[in-house]
Amino acid sequence: MNQRGSGMSKKKKKKTSQLEGQISFFDMDILPIERLTPEEMIENLRHRDVGWYRTKTIKSGNMLECEIFPIWKSQEAKRAKKEKPSREAQENLNHKNTQKKIMRLINANFTEADLFGTFNYDKKHLPETPEAAKKDVINFIRRIKNLRKKLGLPPFKYIYVTEWTQHGMNVRKHHHIVMSGDMDRTTLEKLWKGGGRSQTKHLELSEDKGLDDLGKYLSKGSRYEKMWGHSLNLKPPIESVADRKITMRQVTKIASDENAAPAIFEKACKGYTFREMQVKRSEWVAGAYVYVQMYKKTKNEFKRNNKNYPKNGRQNK
Repeated sequence: MNQRGSGMSKKKKKKTSQLEGQISFFDMDILPIERLTPEEMIENLRHRDVGWYRTKTIKSGNMLECEIFPIWKSQEAKRAKKEKPSREAQENLNHKNTQKKIMRLINANFTEADLFGTFNYDKKHLPETPEAAKKDVINFIRRIKNLRKKLGLPPFKYIYVTEWTQHGMNVRKHHHIVMSGDMDRTTLEKLWKGGGRSQTKHLELSEDKGLDDLGKYLSKGSRYEKMWGHSLNLKPPIESVADRKITMRQVTKIASDENAAPAIFEKACKGYTFREMQVKRSEWVAGAYVYVQMYKKTKNEFKRNNKNYPKNGRQNK
């Protein structure tokens, strides 16, 4: 009996194994993406060493992402020589991963009841180094926390991004913060001590994109000129992994006809509506690599029911 149990356990482990060096959708960015002929695409999709497809699902608030990639049975499915990606390719991948992390944290933790603020400097208060700018925003957040504690408000939630952008001899320096919205905005803005203009407004959610556009805005521009951080009380996105949730036959169908994707994914992810999809293939690796974004339709009751959300956006005291 024990021997049978041991054998079943090993078999199950083999089913969900992943060979070293296998890659997911976003890792494809470090490989050359080649334009394949129809015959080469079919050969890649039907490669004998593609065992099955793995689906990684990420839920962030009302947004859902699926990354679908093949699990190889042998290293023959990878045709490229083992080479380190170029520095530029690796930096681009790191930047995309940071962008995804910011977008997911915002969608998972903030709603239209919360705020987005931009805080600038005047000439007198301009910090001389990025480290000094970071200290300014940390001290600003500390003042907000202290006030919230006096007011008996819940722990402060926030994500901040500091921009330090060089344009010749000029350096543009300012901070963006996504944060809890249960404070009077005028009082909040007065806590900024940088001398420049401060401005806050309520977040605006798109039904099919959530707060993705804001996440992209925060991570726009040069990846070398941004510093960011967040409070420790943010909820992480919910991630799960399932093998064969999207079958090899379905992936082949999607890769051949992208119009088939909405029905397939809406059936696999009940309660979510298909938004968009990307499919990547390369001559260097077997199989197709798929990324899908979906959303859950919801009724936004905040603006309609919250008396502290007047037309001018300023909270009533």
